[in-house]
Amino acid sequence: QVQLRESGGGSVQAGGSVRLSCAASGRTFRSYYMGWFRQEPGKEREFVGAISWSGTNTAYADSVKGRFTISRDNINNAVYLQMNSLKPEDTAVYYCAAASVTTTRVESYNYWGQGTQVTVSS
Repeated sequence: QVQLRESGGGSVQAGGSVRLSCAASGRTFRSYYMGWFRQEPGKEREFVGAISWSGTNTAYADSVKGRFTISRDNINNAVYLQMNSLKPEDTAVYYCAAASVTTTRVESYNYWGQGTQVTVSS
């Protein structure tokens, strides 16, 4: 129903900023809630943030609240994750995902991008 592709990952110094993009294709894109997740080697994938189709309803994990901002551009079929004040513990593979319901649970998301690596050095 929808295909997702992340971009914008890379290496950054602690305290810096990175903006991730997720390009979506499919005519049902606007009906989905969009989420960002991250995963470190040996750990489970964890919720980072989510946004409703309108872009007015957002949710964030406590660990990133105040530092990360999720936004959505339905005209261009894209969702973004602006990450500021990055810390070494933010290092992970970041994924965008789409769900048909309002949720923060990884198992409830139906579609996933391939992931993009973000590395934060001290």
